[in-house]
Amino acid sequence: MRTQWESHLQNLGEWHGSFTRLSPQGQQLEDIPSILILEQLNDKQQARLTLRRFRENLPVNELVYEYSSIERNLLFFENGAFSRGALRWGAYSEFWAEFGLIEANRRLRMVQQYNRDSQLRALTLIRERLVGTDTPERPQLTFEQLLGEWEGKAITIYPELQGASKSEAESPHSYPTKLKIEYQGNNHLVQQLTFETGTSARTITSTARIDGSILHFEHSPLPTQVLLLPDGASCNCPLEIKPGSVFVLELGWLLQPNKRQRLIRTYNDQGEWLSLTFVEEYKL
Repeated sequence: MRTQWESHLQNLGEWHGSFTRLSPQGQQLEDIPSILILEQLNDKQQARLTLRRFRENLPVNELVYEYSSIERNLLFFENGAFSRGALRWGAYSEFWAEFGLIEANRRLRMVQQYNRDSQLRALTLIRERLVGTDTPERPQLTFEQLLGEWEGKAITIYPELQGASKSEAESPHSYPTKLKIEYQGNNHLVQQLTFETGTSARTITSTARIDGSILHFEHSPLPTQVLLLPDGASCNCPLEIKPGSVFVLELGWLLQPNKRQRLIRTYNDQGEWLSLTFVEEYKL
């Protein structure tokens, strides 16, 4: 099993792409070309991240960050997928999370940001490819591509496993998942998610209203939306976070017509970050 540090090194390389700023409704506000370089230093004991963003008619914005440990708010899976963000949500404070998925020569990242009133303020979709490769971007995601039955495996890891030594996490929790999405007519679909097995099995059923590239889950404890985005991406998050509510933030990526990955960041009713889950699922 790779350590957190070794897992983070799966993202090494020079990544060319763009930061696409979106409104909470998924409308593109700005697209900023970018180059991100992650390299090893000092015999793999340190790393340097260099990020350059190229806004039109403005000087290049460059950020350089050298480090030798992983921050507490950041967790990696062995394939390099990761998420970082606020350790806890609190009223009247800004709140955010970033997600990163990696597949061969491409990466997909997403930043979700909330304002001090706990309302979804902005999103940033980051699409990147390794320099020297030409793997094409995937098309805009549609709800029709998600219809059907999906089966896969989830792996959940926990923030408390992120020790100061950055040693390998103790026993990540793995379990099977099933997801069934059906179109019900009248611009509605029903989603049935089952995870775990046997006596631990749990099923959650929810209904969404389809509004173009937005799926509105209006009857959830917290009204939630799923945005269907370019490059096969989907962004799942509540429109507003309220005290005493359990909630999740999610990035999804349709890699092939029958293969999808998801990253899910879970918070409890006290606003504390509980876990990070990676799901890889296949359409039957």
